[in-house]
Amino acid sequence: MHPITYAKTRPDHPAVIMAGSGDTITYRQMDEAANRIAHFLRSQGLAAGDAFGLLMENCVHYHELLWASQRTGTVLVPISTHLTASEVAYILDDSDARLLVTTTKFDGLVNQMQADGLDIPVLAYGAAGDGSAEAVLAAQPATPITDQSAGRVMLYSSGTTGRPKGIVPAPPADPDVQAVVPLMTLATQGFQIADDGSSVYLSPAPMYHAAPLSWSSCIHRLGGTVVLMEKFDPEGALAAIEKFRITDSQWVPTHFLRMLKLPEEVRNRYDLSSHRHAIHAAAPCPVDTKRAMIDWWGPIIFEYYAGSEGNGMTMVASPDWMTHQGTVGRAILGTLHICKDDDEEAAVGEEGVVFFESPYPFAYHKDEDKTADATHPRGWTTLGDIGKLDEDGFLYLTDRRSNMIISGGVNIYPQEIENLLVTHEKVLDAAVIGAPDPDMGEKVVAVVQPVDMDLAGDALEQELMAHLAANLSRLKLPRLFDFRPELPREANGKLYKRKLKEEYKAAALKEA
Repeated sequence: MHPITYAKTRPDHPAVIMAGSGDTITYRQMDEAANRIAHFLRSQGLAAGDAFGLLMENCVHYHELLWASQRTGTVLVPISTHLTASEVAYILDDSDARLLVTTTKFDGLVNQMQADGLDIPVLAYGAAGDGSAEAVLAAQPATPITDQSAGRVMLYSSGTTGRPKGIVPAPPADPDVQAVVPLMTLATQGFQIADDGSSVYLSPAPMYHAAPLSWSSCIHRLGGTVVLMEKFDPEGALAAIEKFRITDSQWVPTHFLRMLKLPEEVRNRYDLSSHRHAIHAAAPCPVDTKRAMIDWWGPIIFEYYAGSEGNGMTMVASPDWMTHQGTVGRAILGTLHICKDDDEEAAVGEEGVVFFESPYPFAYHKDEDKTADATHPRGWTTLGDIGKLDEDGFLYLTDRRSNMIISGGVNIYPQEIENLLVTHEKVLDAAVIGAPDPDMGEKVVAVVQPVDMDLAGDALEQELMAHLAANLSRLKLPRLFDFRPELPREANGKLYKRKLKEEYKAAALKEA
């Protein structure tokens, strides 16, 4: 099915509800808004295959624009709301965007980009007068355009280790706007989401990320309701589950950690009985955190491993995870291969680079070198993660290849250290990086966000060192603890380790 269908068969059913404000749009309203935007895109000369950027906070307009793109054959380019003006301008230029749609919240960024030479049209919601998006779109017809075709989404990597790169989307297998997409089958059969329109799905993350955008659009294809949080708040998420009788949800491990850190009386305050399926991904989840969530919410938690590149996917439900703790599942899309540095396949239980043999190859936009670096000589592709397979075919991730620390010739993967740190009761968040060291090449640095900055100091450092020493070899122990009130973490759970590494590299150059 498709939102166009539901606009006719159940027009007054809520399509999107904002969790905080309660702002709601029905399927009819979303469909009419998408049609108006489609006419506007055509009036601006955007044809099938043309791109436009979307810089917008979570709001009801996001899905209107998504479904407008999905009926104009255009390429939607969602942009992180945490980027600087130069970073946004880079994505607009790199993607060949012909239009930027935004809100007045980003007037400062837009003004700066325009002063720096941005020369594409800008449509802003919330602007005053006849130039506002609301006024411009109200003048457009609410009927469908005559040349509808399925659009695409071009996502950019989060740029945790360098400039973000666009992931070139493959053309739709079927250009019909109402064609069935593979994610619908995966959602209903793999993750057991209802296909009768009864799903009420909670999205606590920003819509510019692959998972919330993809899964919420899938819910719309199934006729359900998307409850969208303006911004994640741990207690607010629990309150939303109770208030809106949430049946399905999507999370990242950071969300789990924040909710588990709530006082027990707060965690037990809310009725979560409607909750049937909690899906999580984006980053490996510490074993203790995952086990605690299953103890709390029951065996409703599903985990998957995949990327914006769409080259493969693994999945594991709670029962299998409990017997294979730490796994991210078995392949449900593509075939897994673990390869050593010589490109030969590793033995069972041996670590190496994780590749997918898949019918869905990908390429990075305008970056042949990065595409080649992600491609095995046999045509398999990787997201850059290190992992291993067990004898049952379950995948376990060790870390990202780019995060590896080489200290004294020893390879150290930060994820193992980070997973231990965040389970400590006095730690809210942690990042482990390699900083320049004249003797060892790199030294292990733990950048830690305490639950309370008043705890930061020598006593906490000694406590954390003892906590780590009980579980790690001496070579993996941090040589420096850096306590900070906040870490540069993306809203999808990914750390901007690049910023921390650059900071330490600059400091080392000053000392040299």
